[in-house]
Amino acid sequence: MDALWSAVQMVFNVQTLVVLVLASLFGLFVGAVPGLTATMATALLVPITFFLPPIPAVAAMVAATAMAIFAGDIPGCLVRIPGTPASAAYVDETYRMTIKGHAETALGVSLVFSVIGGLFGTAVLILAAPTLAAAALHFSSFEYFWLVLLGLTCAVFVSGDAPLKGMITLFLGLLLGCVGLENPAAHPRFTFNSPDLLSGVSLIPTMIGLFAVSEVLRFSLDANPLAAVSRQVGSVFRGMGAMMRRYPVQTLRGSSLGTVIGALPGAGADIAAWMSYAMSRRFSKEPEKFGTGHPEGLVEAGAANNSALAGAWIPALVFGIPGDSITAIVIGVLYMKNLNPGPTIFINNPSSIYAVFLLFIIANLLMLPLGWLCIKVAARLLRTPRNLLMPVILLFCVVGAFAINNSPFDLWILVAAGLIGWFLETHRFPIAPAILGMLLGTMLEEHFIRSMIKADGNFFAFVERPIAAGLAVLVLLVWGVSGWLGWRRRRAAPSAVKRFD
Repeated sequence: MDALWSAVQMVFNVQTLVVLVLASLFGLFVGAVPGLTATMATALLVPITFFLPPIPAVAAMVAATAMAIFAGDIPGCLVRIPGTPASAAYVDETYRMTIKGHAETALGVSLVFSVIGGLFGTAVLILAAPTLAAAALHFSSFEYFWLVLLGLTCAVFVSGDAPLKGMITLFLGLLLGCVGLENPAAHPRFTFNSPDLLSGVSLIPTMIGLFAVSEVLRFSLDANPLAAVSRQVGSVFRGMGAMMRRYPVQTLRGSSLGTVIGALPGAGADIAAWMSYAMSRRFSKEPEKFGTGHPEGLVEAGAANNSALAGAWIPALVFGIPGDSITAIVIGVLYMKNLNPGPTIFINNPSSIYAVFLLFIIANLLMLPLGWLCIKVAARLLRTPRNLLMPVILLFCVVGAFAINNSPFDLWILVAAGLIGWFLETHRFPIAPAILGMLLGTMLEEHFIRSMIKADGNFFAFVERPIAAGLAVLVLLVWGVSGWLGWRRRRAAPSAVKRFD
């Protein structure tokens, strides 16, 4: 109790609370600007933490990252530009809701269920951090191989009624992920003797080009664009109680999966969002509504986003192993502030651990009023004429793509991705699987090669470990059930037509 009271005093003082609010506003801004990710928000705050005491420094990190992950949904909903890679998993769903005049519902779901997922992940972090961290340490390259393969399977589920087209764009993303030196052999692939391609095709400029620049092109070429939205955003909290009562299973499932995926080193909120949205679609009683502006998948993926952030802190605090790129930066700050992560921190410095738990709770609760304020400001975009808005969007795309690496070559990637995205969508190819392929392709190859080296070329080693065998069975079951259901649909279609005739 003395340690808890000490933590309360450290958190509820003027300096910590001011830092929390300012870092939250900064995170909302960074997350809402396409191209500026939550990882970038964390990295930009590191120099400021030099001048802060330990707890306010951690408060800045926690608040900025939580807000940035949520804020990435705002431009995705309003103008179909995902602010973060995690938002790309369901950007089409939220944008369809805006087109149908339900922007306030989409934004309200993103806000409220991000808070719920964040609080769930925090509760797990408080109650089961050592246990989950120990389980995460049992994952080797064999288990990660099957986990990534399961993640790639999500491409079929997020493709809607066009699984073959989804597979084609998935392989396009995998191909783009092969470019450069970032492979186990460090051999230049598909670089065409260009030094700019040695570092690969950057994910963020590609994502912005596929989603945003293609949207600008479509608006420019279409005399009656689908995106002509004139309705203003109303109360984002209206109907959220009904959403909680309607989708309790999806909320719990997304929060649980997000926490578990976040606790796995190297996974993070991006993979959690993709897998949660795909799982929601797969187990939904109304799968035909997905892709038309249906909130069910958004509920589950939104909860998974922020629960994964708290989950990533489990191995970071208990073992000093980063759960994602954000906690890799945070661990450096913790060492700098003499809060050395590891099992002994729970014994030697319990008040600081309790303070971290309180910071997570306050940051997620603070997301409600500040997120509402950010939505109200961003909603003015809907009242801007589209012929004025599109050039501004294009300017933000250019700035966001260039800011990642300060490389002019990324602007060429932006343009090329925009043209490819426009071509794919014109022919009704889903874009989201391409981003999934770029995210997971390199990881799949890395874990496969590493596992083969460990096993000396023995393929049976992939199923010798119990967890790996369980994941392998799960992947094969998903593939088998999906193929069987597709075969049944194909057989039922001619019969349905015949009965209709």
